[in-house]
Amino acid sequence: MQKIIVLLLATVFIFEAKAQNPFKAIIKDNITNEPLSGVNVILRETKNGTISNRTGFAELKNISDGKQVIIFSYTGYKTRTDTFNFPLAASADTVEIMMEIDQEELNEVVVQSTRTSRTIKNTPTRVETIEGEELDEKNNMRPANVSMLLHESTGLQVQQTSATSGNASIRVQGLDGKYTQLLKDGYPNFGNFASGLSILEIPPLDLKQVEVIKGPASTLYGGGAISGVVNFISKSPKEKYEGDFILNQSDIGQTNIGGYVSQKKGMFGYTVLGVINLQKAYDVDEDDFSEIPKSKNFTINPRLFYYPNASTVMILGNSFTKGSNTGGDIEVVNGKPDANHSYFEKNSTIRNTTTLELDKKFANKSSMKLKQSVSIFDRQISIPDYSFSGINTNSLTDLSFAFFKQKHTLIAGINFVYDRFKQKNIDTQNTQSFSAGAYFQDTWDITDKVKIETGVRIDHVNYKNNNYNKNQTVALPRVSALFKLTDKITSRISGGLGYKIPTVFTEQTESMHYRNVLSLNNVTAERSIGGAADINYSTNVLDGLSFSLNQLFFYTHINKPLIVQSNLAGSYFFTNALKPVISNGFETNIKFVFKEDLKLFVGYTFINAKATYLSSNQFLPLLPKNKLNLTTMYEKEDNFKLGLEGYFTDRQYLNNGTKTPSFWEFGFMAQKTFNKISVFLNFENFTDQRQSKYKTVVNLPHNNPTFDDIWNHTEGFVINGGVKLKL
Repeated sequence: MQKIIVLLLATVFIFEAKAQNPFKAIIKDNITNEPLSGVNVILRETKNGTISNRTGFAELKNISDGKQVIIFSYTGYKTRTDTFNFPLAASADTVEIMMEIDQEELNEVVVQSTRTSRTIKNTPTRVETIEGEELDEKNNMRPANVSMLLHESTGLQVQQTSATSGNASIRVQGLDGKYTQLLKDGYPNFGNFASGLSILEIPPLDLKQVEVIKGPASTLYGGGAISGVVNFISKSPKEKYEGDFILNQSDIGQTNIGGYVSQKKGMFGYTVLGVINLQKAYDVDEDDFSEIPKSKNFTINPRLFYYPNASTVMILGNSFTKGSNTGGDIEVVNGKPDANHSYFEKNSTIRNTTTLELDKKFANKSSMKLKQSVSIFDRQISIPDYSFSGINTNSLTDLSFAFFKQKHTLIAGINFVYDRFKQKNIDTQNTQSFSAGAYFQDTWDITDKVKIETGVRIDHVNYKNNNYNKNQTVALPRVSALFKLTDKITSRISGGLGYKIPTVFTEQTESMHYRNVLSLNNVTAERSIGGAADINYSTNVLDGLSFSLNQLFFYTHINKPLIVQSNLAGSYFFTNALKPVISNGFETNIKFVFKEDLKLFVGYTFINAKATYLSSNQFLPLLPKNKLNLTTMYEKEDNFKLGLEGYFTDRQYLNNGTKTPSFWEFGFMAQKTFNKISVFLNFENFTDQRQSKYKTVVNLPHNNPTFDDIWNHTEGFVINGGVKLKL
């Protein structure tokens, strides 16, 4: 009897073993017949899965007998669902799966700032992107940095803070630059002491796209993302070698030389960016003071990519930038000072940022990402009889996990941010902050037409200097919703909280060179609540003519805003105001496209921003209430492109309460492509709109001048042109 039982059990086990079948497949592109690595292969019954390797091979094990459904999915390709009857025939030992490119998906931009790897049309958070031809066009206009790219975007404003050195910050929807979180590939290395020069030290040549989130984005990015996030996304290497080179020269003495190369080979890939920018001092109104400083700037940014398998990538990068710019009296800049010619402003900077990223994908489409960065920014500001210098050290550690559960995309993570400023020679402004945060975000596809994204972040923050030491814990909830009302109409609604750690490094103190600015004492973090709602409509008006309209409404309320005041001794100190700063308004974006060749963009921004703590004029200074952007572009791909732009800027209040005139500016750009070489010519501000036509910016005495607020162009009409080589 025992032998019979053993025999029966052995038969059962043998039967069960035979019932657990393998599935082997080679997955390829149906047009090129090239193998696809990284394809998700999921068994519907058990949800078990795997990922294809570099040869396109994938294997599933332990599949039960009978009909089984296997799903193949890959970004840029149509999801394929196949039914197989197991066990498979002996002739079907390895199945060939051909994937079809999803043209509609490829035309959609996949956003990275929300970390969900979704296309824009399926992302509840409103994300604006700048990519492709617009990046290429703005690179022609200003190859040295991204200031032109941001200045001419709806709802964004580049605010120049110095008449002679050209320092500037970026404002979103009218709020000061300190409320905007600038990122490069998700790394926040551009704040505090570096903020006045940050956008001047980011070259556009290696950018794949720029993503802008307007309004609170605190769930993923924490403190500082009150008015929004601007994320500059770098290109990644491809199997095919890519090389972009540019040589640019302007009539105002600017020379730009840049190169970007990249390639992926086997388990390794690389990208290298190198840029040199040279500028002569330029005095357009011949008042002996520079509108553009003499400058030298050099950037080298190599990145190494390692792909140990199809589901893992490691990225190690190091960006080094060294720059100097000297403005002020032209005679001093040219090395010929005397008693009457003695004023200058000089900035010398060294920035080094090291980044490490590990991205691991799992068979069920979930993933893990570790990001680490260390940035050191060394800067010295010099004017006659005064110098301010120090080193700003910033570090980010971020570990996040992404999970995909049926209709939910879940992001959970922790991060740590350390920021320290140490003033050289003396320790008046020594500051330090450390935040530890945990965050969770759920994107729920309720239906194909309704998607909701909810998130919450808990940050514990410590900030201190020689005067005080403060701890705060803040909870930052956020919610966004996407409604696909019809095939042509969609709407997004979002709202959330934000906060900003106190800092002495603001637009106002930057313009003072931090002179006579007292260190912080007994101040607290600024807190905000904000929201936005938009509606988007797109349709084909006529054969070959498409039309789209996006209407956005926004509101931001900042409690306990940190403001600058002066005492009887002539020093400046910070305090929290009792009443809030409130910004509200709307943006309108209209786009016409005719047969992909002719494009017309119309952008209008209305901003009503007030500092309610002021007793009289509460309007924020240097902020136009109305702005209008008009752009027409005609392009024959790989042949030529022509662009005409016009911008209207409404009247602005200055810090002294007076109001400026409104003004128009216009620009024209042309580019002709000959195979791999392109020649471009740009006429920027060809109507010569500049502030000195209304009143000189510099006020006497000559050897100890004061400067008016900057509300218009300072350099006037600029012509530049050059050559681009694409390999």
